[in-house]
Amino acid sequence: MSGLRFGVLTCSTTRAASEDASGDALGRGLEDAGGMVAARAILPDDRRRIAALLTDWCDRGGLDVILTTGGTGLGPHDVTPEATDEVAERVVPGLAELLRMRGLERTPFAALSRGTAVLRGRTLIVNLPGSPAGARDGLAILLPLLAHAAAVVAGAGHGGPRAAAGPQPSGTPGPSA
Repeated sequence: MSGLRFGVLTCSTTRAASEDASGDALGRGLEDAGGMVAARAILPDDRRRIAALLTDWCDRGGLDVILTTGGTGLGPHDVTPEATDEVAERVVPGLAELLRMRGLERTPFAALSRGTAVLRGRTLIVNLPGSPAGARDGLAILLPLLAHAAAVVAGAGHGGPRAAAGPQPSGTPGPSA
């Protein structure tokens, strides 16, 4: 994760910077894993403002991954997935599926998350829950995948860590396929 640049966006009408436990947990977790948090913000649950900031962070370049926290539930003000979809160029459904699947191991409420994962340009955007525990759990699930995902998005191909992993399971094409 060394060298990866991250953005952390907290989407919440009720959180102040001094009370952003979820954003703080993500920032600490990323830095502990060797990443650099190059951008951080808190925005209210406003679809246009969230989409505008995501667009700016992606289009300015320099961020490999943006993690959002909050606004992924069923509440009337939860609009983070819609704002994220609005800026998407490609969808990465497997990440959102993985987060929900692994989240269900801890709580049945994970099934109610509407978080998504998308690409805009060379930036991966992933929505995480707004609770500190949900954000931490989501980050723990993502950490083993982020360096490879960022490398592939940047054009490195799929031959990196997987190619060095040795033989593939029967019937699975190897890196040279």
